[in-house]
Amino acid sequence: MEIRAGRKYWIVVTALIVLFSIFVVGRNAVHAVKIKRQIGALHREMALYRERIARDSLLLEQLRYDDYLEEFARERFRMQRRDEQVFLLEE
Repeated sequence: MEIRAGRKYWIVVTALIVLFSIFVVGRNAVHAVKIKRQIGALHREMALYRERIARDSLLLEQLRYDDYLEEFARERFRMQRRDEQVFLLEE
């Protein structure tokens, strides 16, 4: 009888260890998938900000010239000189 009781004990212990291992591995796998999604989102955000930085750097370079600065102020802020009339046509 002792031999059978010993077998049952080891079968139960082995089953518990296997179930615990599956639980831990599954939990880590879910966590790894979440982290990979976050990394992908951060890479897309990084690309977006690099594009914005490049666009703003180009704008800053163009704004160093008075001609473009005047054109930018007229288009963006609808500024005008004192002696001129401006008619806005919006589509």
